[in-house]
Amino acid sequence: MSAAPRQEFVLDPRLEADSVLVADGPLSQVRLMDDARFPWLLLVPRVPGAMEWIDLDGNQQRLLLAEINQVAKLLRDEPGVQKLNIGALGNVVRQLHVHVVGRHEGDAAWPGPVWGSGAARKWDVDALLARVAAWRARLG
Repeated sequence: MSAAPRQEFVLDPRLEADSVLVADGPLSQVRLMDDARFPWLLLVPRVPGAMEWIDLDGNQQRLLLAEINQVAKLLRDEPGVQKLNIGALGNVVRQLHVHVVGRHEGDAAWPGPVWGSGAARKWDVDALLARVAAWRARLG
């Protein structure tokens, strides 16, 4: 009897189009959203077929929580961040991914959610590369 073919992790094309890879953590890709209005990172667990938190086993859930905590603590230290929004909605992109967004009173979406709040303001290429490099250094 042969083993079932192993599924490979494939990033949803919408996440790939809207964000840039910063680093690979133990479980997740850490990605920077290409929207200069907000300090905004994504964690995308490299677990094929995962759409919900409950699709992860207990060890994966603990690892994802540790990654969320690490990224959130670093994001909280970004200049101007007063509040963190952490969420895994999945209504548009079904692939499990967790948003970690730094917010402040008066930001482009305050006090509402960032999702669906106007058009993204794309980073210019040099600024995007600098942000990615800075995040890579911080994540060590």
